[in-house]
Amino acid sequence: MNFQQLRIIRETVRQNFNLTEASAALYTSQSGVSKHIKDLEDELGVQLFVRKGKRLLGLTEPGQSLLSIVERMLVDAENIKRLAEDFNKVDEGTLTIATTHTQARYVLPPIVNQFKKLFPKVHLILQQASPVEISEMLLQGEADIGIATESLTTEENLASIPYYQWQHSIITPQNHPLVQADKITLELLAEYPLITYHGGFTGRSKIDKAFEEAHLDADIVMSALDADVIKTYVELGMGVGIVNDVAYDTERDYRLKQTKTDIFGVNTTWIAVRKGHLLRGYGYEFISLCSPDADIKALKKIAYPDE
Repeated sequence: MNFQQLRIIRETVRQNFNLTEASAALYTSQSGVSKHIKDLEDELGVQLFVRKGKRLLGLTEPGQSLLSIVERMLVDAENIKRLAEDFNKVDEGTLTIATTHTQARYVLPPIVNQFKKLFPKVHLILQQASPVEISEMLLQGEADIGIATESLTTEENLASIPYYQWQHSIITPQNHPLVQADKITLELLAEYPLITYHGGFTGRSKIDKAFEEAHLDADIVMSALDADVIKTYVELGMGVGIVNDVAYDTERDYRLKQTKTDIFGVNTTWIAVRKGHLLRGYGYEFISLCSPDADIKALKKIAYPDE
């Protein structure tokens, strides 16, 4: 048994039992993948995959039991490498942050700037993705840290801590009738076409819930993945925007009016890591820069209790 065989088992499952895709992901030949699987099955004396001819259809019962052990062994092997790197190259390496457009564009720039000054030799990768994709990237080991409002607290294999709380803001052209309103209400918003986030992004569920509980039909004429797109179409007069309040830039958005509101409640943006994933020291430093009051020791205990 060797680590390459274990990687092949894991990747075959990740690629939905498609050996062509698994071999491509591992930069090896399909025949090599098949041979490694056969050799491991022969060594263990059990069949790990359900087959139909040469096709793999799924895992057998022994294969299902083995998979969780394989995942754990490979994570631990990666942790050993990180531990050695922490001692040998304290300030060098790669840190991958998976986050949404809002965080990458409006929240993280000063954090990234500080981090790069502290760790100039660390290659920082900022991956923009949806909250669901961020969660999956963490679970698959494709990202070290995830930052988003949705999805990160519902996955049991992720350890999360709160980053910051925020509310939505109403965005309109400077001459819009809502600018003169004494107070923004759901009833008032329901009278106008609305432009806001796509489902699953940046508190959209709370927007939908607020209108639903008020028994009002929101006329959402356009949904977008990020605030910049929303503001562009608001500026064109196509509707009233509802965005994260941090997504208003006073210098760049001077043609637009921001009105803060609490009618959609309070949202929390979270920082998450995969349980069992040993983060390099500079990774924890990045989290501390984001949230100086974060209990890093508590996060380590949840994420990696054996550390």
